[in-house]
Amino acid sequence: MLHALPLILVLLAAAVVVVVLCRLVRLPPVLGYLIVGAAVGPHALGWVPDDQPTRYVAEFGLVFLLFSVGLEFSLAKLNAMRRAVFGLGLAQVAVTAAAATLTVQLAGFGWQLGLVLGGALAMSSTAIVSKMLAERGELATPHGRDVMGILLFQDLAVVAFLIVIPSLNARGEALAIALGLAALKAVLALGVVLYAGQRPMRWWFSVVARQRSHELFMLNLLLVALGLAALTEAAGLSLALGAFLAGMLIAETEFRYQVEEDIAPFRDVLLGLFFVTVGMSLDLRVVAENIGWVVALLVVPVAAKLALIVLLSRAFGSSLATALRTGLYLAQAGELALAMLALAVQSRILDGPIQQVVLAAMVLSMLAAPVVIQYIEPVVRRFTANDWLARAAQVTAIASQAMARQEHVIVCGYGRSGQNLARLLDVENIPFVALDNDPDRVREASGAGASVVYGDAGRRETLAAAGLAKARAVVITFADVPLALKIIHQVHRLRPDVPVVVRTLDDAELDRLLKAGATEVVPEVLEGSLMLAAHSLLLLGVPLNRVLARIRAIREERYSLFRGFFRGATDATDDADSLQPRLKSVLLTERAAAVGRTLGELELDRIVEVNAVRRLGVRSTRPSPDWTMEAGDVIVLLGRPENLAIAEARLLND
Repeated sequence: MLHALPLILVLLAAAVVVVVLCRLVRLPPVLGYLIVGAAVGPHALGWVPDDQPTRYVAEFGLVFLLFSVGLEFSLAKLNAMRRAVFGLGLAQVAVTAAAATLTVQLAGFGWQLGLVLGGALAMSSTAIVSKMLAERGELATPHGRDVMGILLFQDLAVVAFLIVIPSLNARGEALAIALGLAALKAVLALGVVLYAGQRPMRWWFSVVARQRSHELFMLNLLLVALGLAALTEAAGLSLALGAFLAGMLIAETEFRYQVEEDIAPFRDVLLGLFFVTVGMSLDLRVVAENIGWVVALLVVPVAAKLALIVLLSRAFGSSLATALRTGLYLAQAGELALAMLALAVQSRILDGPIQQVVLAAMVLSMLAAPVVIQYIEPVVRRFTANDWLARAAQVTAIASQAMARQEHVIVCGYGRSGQNLARLLDVENIPFVALDNDPDRVREASGAGASVVYGDAGRRETLAAAGLAKARAVVITFADVPLALKIIHQVHRLRPDVPVVVRTLDDAELDRLLKAGATEVVPEVLEGSLMLAAHSLLLLGVPLNRVLARIRAIREERYSLFRGFFRGATDATDDADSLQPRLKSVLLTERAAAVGRTLGELELDRIVEVNAVRRLGVRSTRPSPDWTMEAGDVIVLLGRPENLAIAEARLLND
């Protein structure tokens, strides 16, 4: 057994290495922590004791997880998503828990164990699913809203399970009394905190915030979260319930977003420790001895959960394609299920081989989830090939809108940017047809008389029905590069002569979109920079006509002064950032290879763009190929990181 400091160092080193490996293969860090726990725990290397102090410290990870969950429970958000949350989500959790309880009872076990396993099976991984929905740009789709609504109810339901589980080890009348007392305490806690606590909480956070001390704000945040957790534990409930209530209180104040940002480091570190302790309870030898049961508990519950969600989604009015996507996203187990299992073990409801088999099956299902989600679309297309009636009705509705229009604009996306564009087109009496895949938005906008219809702009038949054959232009108003590339491809297959204007968040994919066939790409960041510069110049006294001329000249030069950025040590690094064009300044010394040579001789334009040359304090924009380099020149290059390194070497060492 290692002493304290070596133990902490070994645990940190193992966690860092394994989590890095998980990120490299695009797996959630939760799985890395579970692997570390299984490796260093008492059933493997035995470096970390699985004792009460270790579990108590790890429980603070669960406290901050439930605190973050509470922050998500805005009453307005719950009301807006009530169909998905209290309809589909409630039905999914209730039916899953009831079916599992009945199945376990028929197998000869107690209903208490069945309720715990059913509740755990009902949970899905919020961390994995929400991240992949965001990465795939599907949060605003019909299945994306259903998925998030179900996850939201699961987060709410887990609080009820965390209240009930500690009372389930009682027997007979004692069980009924324990459950009733726990429910009464929970209702009282909810009532006191949510109704009597909102105004004092908002007032107190305002007092603290007015001191303008980040350290004080952080201390107050920890005091509120841990203080309420301690109060609920003293009342015979769980620490996690108090943290959840603290999150709900703060969610109704204007300090919610600052709190989310400040709490993230504590939550992630302590939550990592919690999942390490969950992994420590996994005995791989017991799992190997019961591998048949592990596979059965992996395949059967996941398949049953998938079928149930698909059926419930259809019953609540979703199309077959939407129901299948929703089910495939949510079929796996989740991190909150692991928390429920850990609490069930502490309460002596779950132990022995059953715990090992269930835990292993859930971890494997979480491991398989990212792979399954990646292949959702081929599966959906295979099973919805006969869903042509709904698709035909959709295409017919689009065609009826576009039938009477000539020389119109097809607006892909009717969000904020699309609606602003539509207003300007109306003012100029330019006809248009807007396509959007948000049924609520389409219903509201079309009811108000807007020319918008429901449809996926990435489909060839949708664009054809929207009158692409007689359209004047296509404008893509959402910042989704993969979908934009798909639309450009379809447009060029049908009408290669139609101009396509694309909106992006920044200039990272500008060249890629232009090469794909976009006529114009409008990066929001660059346009924001132009507006910032224009307002600043006006405030500094530069005449309006000169400012407008400057902005016009920059736009005519295709944003050459604003494309790229100079990288600093504080800039975040991720996969998308590594592909973004950036600026680099290279100072030519007297020994530099480029001195005395022209830009044309160096042939830099094959790998990077020479954005400017600065000589004796004077900046020359876009120097000509016959520009001769001199010692002391500062060459401003624009390109990707690897090409910038090649260009710098050619300037200095070639």
